[in-house]
Amino acid sequence: MISRREMLKTIAVGTAGTVVCCNGRVFGQEQKGKHPAKYWHAFGNDAVQCDLCPHGCILNDGKTGVCRGRQNKNGSLVTLGYGYPCAMHTDPIEKKPLYHFLPGSQAYSIAIAGCNLRCKNCQNYTISQVSPLETDVPYMSPQQIVDEAKKNGAQVIAYTYSEPTVRIEYMYDTAKAARKAGLKNVTVTSGYINTEPLTDLARYIDGMHIDLKGFDETVYHNLNAGKLQPVLDTIVNAKKNGIWVEIVNLVVPEWTDNPDMIRRMAAWIRDNAGVDTPLHFSRFFPLYQLAQLYPTPEDVLIKARQVALDEKLHYVYVGNVPDIDSNTYCPKCASLLVEREGYLVKVKGMKGEKCVKCGQTIPGVWKA
Repeated sequence: MISRREMLKTIAVGTAGTVVCCNGRVFGQEQKGKHPAKYWHAFGNDAVQCDLCPHGCILNDGKTGVCRGRQNKNGSLVTLGYGYPCAMHTDPIEKKPLYHFLPGSQAYSIAIAGCNLRCKNCQNYTISQVSPLETDVPYMSPQQIVDEAKKNGAQVIAYTYSEPTVRIEYMYDTAKAARKAGLKNVTVTSGYINTEPLTDLARYIDGMHIDLKGFDETVYHNLNAGKLQPVLDTIVNAKKNGIWVEIVNLVVPEWTDNPDMIRRMAAWIRDNAGVDTPLHFSRFFPLYQLAQLYPTPEDVLIKARQVALDEKLHYVYVGNVPDIDSNTYCPKCASLLVEREGYLVKVKGMKGEKCVKCGQTIPGVWKA
């Protein structure tokens, strides 16, 4: 990830309402904290209740929600970070990770500060655990994001790094503009969002990486400050709305490495999301509030993968371990379909969406 401070080192403030970039380009300006938010209702005496996520924050005038990005201003809810991405970078789509979504394509990745969870292991806590008001970056309209994505040769815009759903208004407008420009949209999300906003967003989102952070309510409460069931609901609803879904489980030692928990999770995915839903087990590295722990042992990840395969899931991967096979194989004839060496990707055994050898349809998004 690269911050905008690194990318835009010579930004000058121009005339009122504009920001001039180092290349002389003028960016339109919208003052932070002025953009109306969706998904809320009045709660009496100038209070409001946010309906975006399962927290359902009730906010008196001037108060900000758990996500740090939505605030009650004079009895109306506003979104604080609309148009102020604090990180932008072009990544391989495999880095999201999404393995069945345009292999080898480039994703223009953006983030706005804030998150509605409090994960003790967050790798991007410097932006996820702060307010957009604390980031000193220039305004970029949705169309400017699309223009930058195309200029950087991306086929996809990825809403990632922090929690994209808490900036849903900006993501929706940007995704709509991206779709019009022929780009696809993916989100890297915790899935902590209510049904109505997810259904609205699904009109313009093509793929979702959903973090299933464990399969136990106590773990979700203590490790992530959230609840499990809303995330399960998001997985099911995203699939129903036609979004391509891949699930990522970070295997955290002493928290989410229990084999029985992993088996129950894999069985739930099989029965509710389908055997063709890719599941990625990702290696944990000590960071943030869990810096005292140790990296996930490789044998634990290998065993987790085998447990999921034993539960009949077709596509199970291990991430953050370079020497473990991350290729895609046909579940019917075992032919090599997509070869991955780091972020070097070769589609070898597929024609369109089918296995060349046996004709098996391989679910995913294979065409731009």
